[in-house]
Amino acid sequence: MKRVLVTGGAGFVGSHLCDRLIGEGYYVICLDNLFTGRLKNIAHLMKHPNFQFVEQDVTIPFKEKVDRIYNLACPASPPFYQADMVNTAKVCFLGTLNMLELAKECGARILQASTSEVYGDPHVHPQTESYRGNVNPVGIRSCYDEGKRISETLCFSYHLQHETDIRIIRIFNTYGPRMNPEDGRVVSNFIVQALKGEDITIYGDGSQTRSFCYVDDLVEGIYRMMENPDFTGPVNLGNPGEFDMIQLANLILEMTKSKSRLVYRPLPGDDPAKRRPDISLAKEKLNWEPSIPLKEGLERTIAYFKEEI
Repeated sequence: MKRVLVTGGAGFVGSHLCDRLIGEGYYVICLDNLFTGRLKNIAHLMKHPNFQFVEQDVTIPFKEKVDRIYNLACPASPPFYQADMVNTAKVCFLGTLNMLELAKECGARILQASTSEVYGDPHVHPQTESYRGNVNPVGIRSCYDEGKRISETLCFSYHLQHETDIRIIRIFNTYGPRMNPEDGRVVSNFIVQALKGEDITIYGDGSQTRSFCYVDDLVEGIYRMMENPDFTGPVNLGNPGEFDMIQLANLILEMTKSKSRLVYRPLPGDDPAKRRPDISLAKEKLNWEPSIPLKEGLERTIAYFKEEI
């Protein structure tokens, strides 16, 4: 039985990945400091014989023999990663460094969860993996954006210098059950506000676009990337369907039958105007593309939040 370490395993995406890996027959070690992760996300796994939870920060070295490492540990929503910018940068650098050291010592394959934010506010649309990005290194988002860029750099440095077996994915906006209602991401924000009958907060004029991938589709892509025998990436994982914020808000209002109204607030600094992945490489190398349409995914997510709040 292969032993797999999932850092950030109690988080939104990480907990779904733990489910998948348990289902595939792996022994899963979930490492999480519970800063954004939640024990309720993995409560159903706690008594499983092939699951182990370790409460620890990824910036502290972890020593245990493993065959695979999925490094997902990092706050991913602006309110959380901006709450402690220095720590976010530490997680991206020191946390990734610790996991690469562990991979080198164990001879393990490591998958690094990077982000579409490495493209910044892009001048190329849709974004391909060859695009080098337009990132502000001294902005309010830079601890995360540049943090993930240095994570990728570290991975390739270990690969070139130590022949570490790496995989890099760039995750675009993802949504689904187990999102934290307080995490400040647009899908959870809109759904929670609609269900509570509160104003729907639109930042800027609402013309900025995002592409929304349902979490099950993302996990499938992550798993295929890890199991691919020879493709290091980076590779975009996301849904190429593109929606502006007003479209998303109106769809959620319709689906929740909410009477909430749209209100407009100033656009935060360095907020990208466009975001859509080119997934040609994922199709070619992983035979992967999303299968769950936005409306179907939102139905499942809304049902979850009705129970959550």
